[in-house]
Parts: sequence; structure tokens; C-alpha cells
Amino acid sequence: MAEMSFEQMLEESFKTIRTGEVVEGTVIGVKEDEIILNIGYKADGILTRNEYTNESNVDLTQIVSVGDTMEVKVLKVNDGEGQVLLTYKRLAAERGNKRLEEAFNNQEVLTAKVSQVLDGGLSVVIDEARVFIPASLVSDSYEKDLTKYADQEIEFVITEFNPRRRRIIGDRKQLLVAKKAELQKELFARIHVGDVVEGTVKNVTDFGAFIDLGGADGLLHISEMSWGRVENPKKVFKVGEVLTVLIKDINGDKIALSLKFEDQNPWLTAADKYAVGNIVTGKVARMTDFGAFVELEPGVDALLHVSQISREHVEKPSDVLRAGQEITAKVVDFNGEDRKISLSMKVLEAPLEERTEEVPMDVEDYSAEQADEEALEAASVENAEEYTEEA
Repeated sequence: MAEMSFEQMLEESFKTIRTGEVVEGTVIGVKEDEIILNIGYKADGILTRNEYTNESNVDLTQIVSVGDTMEVKVLKVNDGEGQVLLTYKRLAAERGNKRLEEAFNNQEVLTAKVSQVLDGGLSVVIDEARVFIPASLVSDSYEKDLTKYADQEIEFVITEFNPRRRRIIGDRKQLLVAKKAELQKELFARIHVGDVVEGTVKNVTDFGAFIDLGGADGLLHISEMSWGRVENPKKVFKVGEVLTVLIKDINGDKIALSLKFEDQNPWLTAADKYAVGNIVTGKVARMTDFGAFVELEPGVDALLHVSQISREHVEKPSDVLRAGQEITAKVVDFNGEDRKISLSMKVLEAPLEERTEEVPMDVEDYSAEQADEEALEAASVENAEEYTEEA
């Protein structure tokens, strides 16, 4: 056998490679946008940034070092310049697809970081394989703004797997629904009417607030927010606020809550504060044609009838009173059983006759009148008439 030339021996020492083949290479050079690999072939392999990752503008020198080894897939044996074009992300995506297929078949719960927030949902990446989670499957309630999920790790399951059509769909909603159902079951097993529990304000409306009790929401109706009067719940409570509430009623899966704790009931001490004959102050809360309701303290209102406003005739309360005005009155009736109190401002006024008599007379007027009376007494009845005319 004839001796082989050096060039022939060197050629034989290199392995042969084919397009689509998976090979292992060692990093011999790194640039910001390119990695050079020794793959045991007569030409080095080139791995561009676009074929390494889906992240744009990443600096490869920050994540890959000379001497690192990695498995890559051959895209083209000769790119026209004698170099081998390689891909890392496509190989990773293929393996990621296999991983997702297994998770789809087994209904496995996956965890991944949100890589993109899109108009219609979220995109996550597992081993370079992309999963799309539609907005309707992100949460168990409608969320208009999904930006809060950016870079957050979330759990989901694969509900549709069709890599040929590039449709790999994830679902987070069903996990939340299932978890909520379990928490709801645990919650209803431990709570009872009369319990005092903590909850977080989830939503505030004109008629009340919904409180998250950890598994189910309870309604705190506007009428149960205070012993006093609440005009606008949105001015009293904020979303995220933690409250200590009383469970007033449980009806199926509906929970009614209250902040009207019985030991804080103002009527417990009302009999002493507002006994008949006591002089009290309060603010006009609202008015009707027949009278005004006066708030003596939050939760305790009294009626000031139109006939008890003044000794002078009052056609309607709004003629002399205004909402928010502070008035002083006397308690003329107290009914603790029906929680009714009647007031009178009129009884605190002096009688009209007394007020007329008490009007002071001017000194000069008084002197003239006294002089006239003395002169009349001194004159005869006949002269009195003449004196009066002169005067």
C-alpha cells in the first residue's frame, strides 16, 4: 500500500458531518454577536446570535466563555466561505417541544418566566420553545392590563399542542379556578355566622365593597359599613386595604359581612345620654316636609318635628334649617325599644309675650312717658285733654 500524504492523513482525521446532524463543539472564540466552535471538522462552526437565542441585542460575551462545550445542530455544511453554520436555539426548541408534548400528555403543571406581554396575552419560553397564553386564560377574572406579569414566573398547563401550526397554548386560569375552589371549600368549613375574620378589599362599588376572605368574597353592604351613615363607599375604602369584619350571614356560597360590631352599638348608652329633658347638640342630616332628622352621633338620629322647631310658625324645615347645621335642642321623648328620639328647639325659646315685655325701653322715651303720666295725674280730667293736645 502506497504511503498516504500528510494532507490525506489530515483529511482522514476529521469526521464527516451532514446537515441536520447534532454535534458537540468547544468554544474557541466569542464576539458580541457570534460564537466560533471547534466541532472536530476541517472547518470551524459559526453560531450567530440569532441562532443562539431569541433575545435580541444580547451580548454573547457575557453569557458564553472560551472553553465552554455545547451541543448544536448543523444548518449548512458550507456557507460558501468554507464555514459550517450552526444553530443552538432550534435544537433547544426541538427538545423544548418534546418537553411540552410530554407535559401536554401528562397535564403537568409548568413554571416559566413571562418573556413578552402581547396585545392578546402572554408569551413564555421553555427551552427556546414558545408557549402562548391568551388573555382570557391568564386569570380567573378579567384583566385589562397584563403588564404586571412582565418578567414574572407563572404556573400553567398546556391545553393545545400543535407545533406544526406553531400553536402551543397554555392555560393559567384553570389552575387558579381549581386552587380557589379548594380554598373556598376550606374557608366554608371553618367559618360561621358571628365569626370575626380578616379580609382584603377587592373591589368597591356604590352599594358596597367586596372583601376577599381567602377562598371566597364577602359583600360588605353600604348599610353595614358603619353604625353611622356612609354616603360614598369609594371615599371610605381602598382596594388592597385589610379589614377586620364580622360574618353576618352565610347563604349558600354568599357571605354577608358587617363592620357594625355590637359592643360598639351607640344605642347601648343612648338611654343615659339622651334621656328625656337632656339638652343635646347634633347636626341636621336630612329634611322632609314634616321635620328634620338630626344626627346626635354616628348611628343615633333623632326627629325634630316641624312643629317643634320654633314658637313662630314654620312652613317647612328647609325655611329655617340647612343640612350640616349644628343645632341645640331638648329631648322630649325617648323610645329605646324602637330606637326613636324626639327633639324640640321650641321649648328652649322664651314665650313670645315674655320676649315682648323684656324689650328694653329707650331712656328718653321712658322719661317722656313718665312725665306725661305725672302731668295727667296732676291735671283735672278737663285739662288732661288739653295737655295731651299740647304735648
